[in-house]
Amino acid sequence: MKRPSFCSDPIAVSSCANGSVRRASRRLGQIYDEAFTECGLKATQYSLLSQIARSGQPKMRDLAQSMVMDLSALGHTLKPLMRDGLVELQIDESDRRSRRVLLTQAGQDKYAEARHVSDRVQRVFDKTFGAEETVKLRQALDYIASEGFAQSLLGELKASEA
Repeated sequence: MKRPSFCSDPIAVSSCANGSVRRASRRLGQIYDEAFTECGLKATQYSLLSQIARSGQPKMRDLAQSMVMDLSALGHTLKPLMRDGLVELQIDESDRRSRRVLLTQAGQDKYAEARHVSDRVQRVFDKTFGAEETVKLRQALDYIASEGFAQSLLGELKASEA
């Protein structure tokens, strides 16, 4: 399916990057949530399991930073995963004030199950949106999510006030 190069719906067209990104994020969240229902997860929960699996045993602060979340939002999102026995918190051996997040065996199993769903959704997304376009989109969004971009944009905003 070839996607249009422009949005033909004048109501959906936005001159605000923030509005466009948030609207797209909500739509993708709905699609991914629907796909992950078969394994009993929300897309945000899968994202957390995936980041924990890639990071090993991240500190809560590092995990929150990598997910661009504050600690309270991370704690809120981790609660059902802890309740369901998929993740656990352990005191960091080198800094007893910090907690590390670990996947339990059940969490590793659930992540493996959910990874199949994620892979399938990504294949269909690539096919629908275009493989090259998908790579460019991810690169652009990763850059926008970076600390460097945030600092640059905020610096320019402050400079434009003068």
